[in-house]
Amino acid sequence: MTIEAPARPGSAFLAVRDLRIHFDTDDGLVKSVDGVSFDLERGRTLGIVGESGSGKSVTSLGIMGLHRSKRARIGGEIWLDGEELVAADPDRVRRLRGHSMAMIFQDPLTAMHPYYTVGAQIIEAYRVHHPQASKKEARKRAIEMLDRVGIPQPDRRVDDYPHQFSGGMRQRAMIAMALVNDPSLLIADEPTTALDVTVQAQILDLIRDLQKEFGSAVIIITHDLGVVAELADDILVMYGGRCVERGPAATLFDAPEHPYTWGLLGSMPRLDRPLQERLIPVRGTPPSLINVPSGCAFHPRCPYAELTGGRSSTERPALAETDPGHFAACHLSTAERHRIFTDEIAPKL
Repeated sequence: MTIEAPARPGSAFLAVRDLRIHFDTDDGLVKSVDGVSFDLERGRTLGIVGESGSGKSVTSLGIMGLHRSKRARIGGEIWLDGEELVAADPDRVRRLRGHSMAMIFQDPLTAMHPYYTVGAQIIEAYRVHHPQASKKEARKRAIEMLDRVGIPQPDRRVDDYPHQFSGGMRQRAMIAMALVNDPSLLIADEPTTALDVTVQAQILDLIRDLQKEFGSAVIIITHDLGVVAELADDILVMYGGRCVERGPAATLFDAPEHPYTWGLLGSMPRLDRPLQERLIPVRGTPPSLINVPSGCAFHPRCPYAELTGGRSSTERPALAETDPGHFAACHLSTAERHRIFTDEIAPKL
């Protein structure tokens, strides 16, 4: 049974269908995202994982409508609460951005303007979508949001500049800015990068608590499987601009189907059991998105490519349902994958 996407694009709160984002460059066509599909309901969290260069952040920016340059070629469909965004007027997407959907960017120090106070930037984000609000009302709202995300003395810190905040405090301020208009969709791009582990845990707890409060749909984009294990209800694994596996988080951690997912799990340190062997890295390097390998993009790095009778190097595998709600794109048969995972992979995880 081969399924690329569920049948009804408008049935989920967020429905992405065959999303393709390519860029014309002097070196050639960069296929950053090449046919990604998924659904996300309100109140649920989707974790998108993969190595750097797999297309995770480009996917999120595409959902936010931030690829409008002449070099970008965008295809497919993005349905947000029944409204299609790829073909929508840019002004309409701009009105939705920050109001119905918002994003926590990877590096708040560069995402926030250094010449304006943190409060001024939150106030601006609020008044853009609430033009009837006075400056006093908007400032009160900014202080409320800073307090809600755990900034101490928010009535004073609202007038500080980004460089006066620590890394964790800047990330909290970025979350306050993203949530100031109560968006229904929140995208967090590497929200814990460069933060120490204690602050990371605080930020993840904050996102979880705010999701419960606002009922938002959340997308967490990360290369850290520990983050998605903490937050995600469902996981989408990307490689070479495509989805190679997706399904419930518990299923992907307990019974992953794709060799690339096995490699990600094998390279993740575990603290809940004694370390018997060294971590096993995924051999090789991620592919160039200008010259993506033919067939299965992962086949040059896959230890099991020779078991497919040459199909891995010539034929692109379709995303097929292996169990209800669990999909994988691999030429190995389901029985062969189960055998390999049980005999070779699971004992090492």
